[in-house]
Amino acid sequence: MRMNSDPAIRITMLPRDTNSQGTIFGGVILSYIDMAGAIAAHRHTGMDRFVTVAMREVIFHAPVFVGDLVSFYSETLKIGTTSITVRVVVEAERYGQPGEVKRVTEAEVIYVAVDAKGKKTQISAKKS
Repeated sequence: MRMNSDPAIRITMLPRDTNSQGTIFGGVILSYIDMAGAIAAHRHTGMDRFVTVAMREVIFHAPVFVGDLVSFYSETLKIGTTSITVRVVVEAERYGQPGEVKRVTEAEVIYVAVDAKGKKTQISAKKS
């Protein structure tokens, strides 16, 4: 499934992001997944403070390479009283191969809303 919306994040992968095999380190991808999901949580609720409590069903379908233009698309799956679940789909446009886009990773991330003191709080309606 090609995501039609604008990505939450789009970034070109650099040599500093590689592992010992020369591909992009999975932890780098996970970090961007976490950010993309948090952006979705903020956009959907208007709230600014969320903490990540779980990443479920993280699937690495294909490697990411230096120079790939990587897009992180997010979709809100569920909003509870204090938590929000976001699906993040990651696609890479291969460097030097314009138009070749491949789904490389996907995950579900669960965030909990917290107040200024870091305590769990209810998710409020989105501010207009």
